[in-house]
Amino acid sequence: MPDATPPMIPLSILDLSSIVQGGDAARALANTLDLARHAERLGYRRFWLAEHHNMTGVASAATAVVIAHVAAGTSTIRVGAGGVMLPNHAPLVIAEQFGTLAALHPGRIDLGLGRAPGSDALTQRALRRDPAAADTFPQDVIELLGYFEPATPGQAVQAVPGAGLEVRVWILGSSLFGAQLAAALGLPYAFASHFAPRLLHEALALYRSRFTPSGRPGWPERPYAMVGVNVVAADTGDEARHLFTSLQQMFVNVRRGQPGPLPPPRDDWDVALAPWERGGMEEMLAASIVGAPAEVRDGVAAFVERTGADELVVTTPLFDHAARLRSFEILAAAG
Repeated sequence: MPDATPPMIPLSILDLSSIVQGGDAARALANTLDLARHAERLGYRRFWLAEHHNMTGVASAATAVVIAHVAAGTSTIRVGAGGVMLPNHAPLVIAEQFGTLAALHPGRIDLGLGRAPGSDALTQRALRRDPAAADTFPQDVIELLGYFEPATPGQAVQAVPGAGLEVRVWILGSSLFGAQLAAALGLPYAFASHFAPRLLHEALALYRSRFTPSGRPGWPERPYAMVGVNVVAADTGDEARHLFTSLQQMFVNVRRGQPGPLPPPRDDWDVALAPWERGGMEEMLAASIVGAPAEVRDGVAAFVERTGADELVVTTPLFDHAARLRSFEILAAAG
């Protein structure tokens, strides 16, 4: 299979290491590495993993460990977290984890930070997470950034490894809070419109209008926004829409409080949906591009024009791994 020409707008991947029905975490993690290698060959810019806990359909809970696995199995693509839910952790621990990753894989590690719990209330307690921890998210981000600065003489607490190493930090968000924080700190911003698109345009406008460059070497001099989008591409539109039903079922199951392994596609699965379930699903998945190559190419172009995105981060949870590889191949060629 020939490598694809790199797209005009940078494309990146957010992978949930999905555990499919009848599968297990070992297979999901093997597929994650295989997809990362595939993405590297196709010219994708970065490959991100997300922190979710107590979810039987997601194998990336130990996010830094999975990032290490992927980075060790690739050579050029940037690898990182999209993201680490910082209120679940002490900033020093995250600095040490990602400093270690940066020491092992210089110039390739990203750290996206979110303030959502990534879990339910019972799981938060199991994580020993203080429910008020999200309130100190800005201060914790600033503390974490400080650990990546070169150590100063007499500094009492240092991240080892971490101090003085390049870890590219992003702020993630699905509301206006993250946009304001990213703008104030002069950091790149990623909006999770692949599942929460309602405030997308307002958040991007706020981020861009309030962005203040930090002046730090390697940090952006202008706003840089990456936007999340679901893409399911196949050789025919009917096939793509069939594959997309797995993602639709997954979102409805989450809304029902019944998350689980990723189900196989089913064309008739939605006949019994209540109107409010259908409406909720369509709202959550509004930032989705599904279709044959030409439809995907036009959909991506229109989405980029509407958002002014500097980069797209694409998520494609599909039941069949080969179909997922093909989807990313079509997307890379369409760009």
